[in-house]
Amino acid sequence: MFWDRHLGASQVPRWQAVEAENLSRMTDTLSFLDVVGENGNVRFQIRFHGATIGQVYGSGECRGRYLDEVIQAATCSTGLAPYHQAARGGRPVYTIQDIFDRAGRLVHNERLLLPFSRDGESVDRILVAFEFICPDGAFDSRDLMKLQSAPPALRLSATIEPRPEI
Repeated sequence: MFWDRHLGASQVPRWQAVEAENLSRMTDTLSFLDVVGENGNVRFQIRFHGATIGQVYGSGECRGRYLDEVIQAATCSTGLAPYHQAARGGRPVYTIQDIFDRAGRLVHNERLLLPFSRDGESVDRILVAFEFICPDGAFDSRDLMKLQSAPPALRLSATIEPRPEI
């Protein structure tokens, strides 16, 4: 796994190793966030949102804004919980939530949150990969997350432990 490969002897993989990777083929579905604050009072400042993420959240240019300013108020607490979990625990978090597009089609919102660090110890950056899958095929992604009037149904939430060295 990408995250395991960069873990090495650190508690949390160093962000510098990721900067050297070529992630350009995936940037439309990626988000990079800085973890700002301490002792449970953290916020997530957006460094980059790919084009697909901007369209889904209805916020094209989010750079410099905080995630809690972009996520709809009705879904904010559940939407931010995996980010807090990744920042606190220093481990990847994978979630699947069920949401609906404007035509009422079910869409699975899959997120993989990968925590990173400048010092190898404390999480100060999170890389998030998104995937939106509709069992019916095509769906309308415009403002998809803004359409949600209630927190999405959580289908799965898992913390991923690093693979033990063999």
